[in-house]
Amino acid sequence: MDREFEDEPQGDDVVIPVIEEDVVAGTRRVKTGSVRVDKHVEKRKRRIHAPLVHDDVEVRHVPINRVVNEAPAVRRKGSTVIVPVVEEEIVVTKRLVLKEEIHLIKRRTKERTVKEVEVNRERAEVHRLDAEGRVIDEAPAAGRKAGWKSVLE
Repeated sequence: MDREFEDEPQGDDVVIPVIEEDVVAGTRRVKTGSVRVDKHVEKRKRRIHAPLVHDDVEVRHVPINRVVNEAPAVRRKGSTVIVPVVEEEIVVTKRLVLKEEIHLIKRRTKERTVKEVEVNRERAEVHRLDAEGRVIDEAPAAGRKAGWKSVLE
């Protein structure tokens, strides 16, 4: 028998503990940065071409001097509107005399015009920020995302 165990009483069993360690891996979210987007409005002048429509009316006084029994109605003949004008005359009897007709002739013309108008366009600036909110770079690389990554606990 070994001398090491002489202090131990003879006949008793010696218990040696066996210890096993176990590792559990997990993840947690850690903020590594963020992105700030600033938008700016840029004003630009653009030329637009648009048709303008003008209606001109020619007024003609057409003498008629015809006796009528009642005032004729306003009528239209093509693009002309005819407005009858009557006057009462005293003769031995009272009668209506169509003195004239007013012919209103409508003509439409088109002309092209150029106007300058102001249009707005928005432009966005993207700034990558670190975890404390400081700007890291002016624009994140294409395809990179900012914000969170997983790390082992």
